[in-house]
Amino acid sequence: MQFRNFKMVDYVVYGRGAFNQLDEIIAPHRKGDFPMIFFLDHYFIGKPLASRIPLRGKDKIVYVDVTHEPKTKQVDALAADLKAEFGEVSGIIGIGGGSAMDLAKAVSLMMTNPGSSADYQGWDLVKVPGVYKVGVPTLSGTGAEVSRTTVLTGPVRKLGMNSDHTPFNQIVLDPELCKNVPANQRFYTGMDCYIHCIESLEGTFLNEFSKSYGEKALELCRKIFVEKESWDEESDDQLMMASYAGGMSIAYSQVGVAHAVSYGLSYLLGTKHGIGNCIVMNHLEEYYPAGVKEFKFMVEKNKIEIPIGICADLTEEQFDAMIDVSLGMKPLWENALGKDWESIMTREKLRALYGKL
Repeated sequence: MQFRNFKMVDYVVYGRGAFNQLDEIIAPHRKGDFPMIFFLDHYFIGKPLASRIPLRGKDKIVYVDVTHEPKTKQVDALAADLKAEFGEVSGIIGIGGGSAMDLAKAVSLMMTNPGSSADYQGWDLVKVPGVYKVGVPTLSGTGAEVSRTTVLTGPVRKLGMNSDHTPFNQIVLDPELCKNVPANQRFYTGMDCYIHCIESLEGTFLNEFSKSYGEKALELCRKIFVEKESWDEESDDQLMMASYAGGMSIAYSQVGVAHAVSYGLSYLLGTKHGIGNCIVMNHLEEYYPAGVKEFKFMVEKNKIEIPIGICADLTEEQFDAMIDVSLGMKPLWENALGKDWESIMTREKLRALYGKL
């Protein structure tokens, strides 16, 4: 049997106020007068966080538009702009939600690898380490801070740059940065974490490594979204660690049906990842009966509206495009349904599922 030699994040700092150590953390990684580039989620334009970023010399804040999920052309443009302006950079620090962190990972890789980021959508196609990269989540749930992928929508597919060179060199986990996240946004990313756990724990790739992380993340999600009556500081601490553990759980196993189907929605309709997973999870009783029942309870308890009817006006051509993208996620389907997944999840069955969304 071939065991995966799993690449993890090199360094982790956790705690309230940990963001204040960013300057000293990145100082040893500065190269001459090449700048550190801070990718900051455009949500923070005009907000206090920008003034706390430790700029030195030629360092620059680049506000990244994460209205839509990252695209390969956006990654390529950001990398080209940095090369044109500076030649080289010392590192890239991604501050924000999953999309901002994914952009930081992807642009780091494209500073050193030739061609377009679309060339590296797949598994283990990246051959050269990127520049030094740091992830600072301001939203918890996606697991982007620990994953070995950076999810990108390209010209023909939505697929990550999955490689040993993709994980961050450093992550800064500071729950204070997640204060005052809008309740619906927090729920969608929290459910991304919850769904990671359900798909990992019920998948055919399950092992004790994944199970230990997945069970802990699931326990934390239940404390936050099932047991608690209101959000508090402790909830931010717990969701940040649930995100980390949930990301670690799928790192040594895989996600499943909800993610595979939501990739199609994201590719065609630009549906945000967290919301997309929720839209799909609403209709997966056949695959995750207990998980869907609990999910629906959490939706009702937290007074969240899950969009419905988003595929109502699509053409058959558009359905086919989504189905192609979704069926391309082979490891996800195999984890969910086993080696014979292609005989279970036919195009017709997937078309019927999309028709319900």
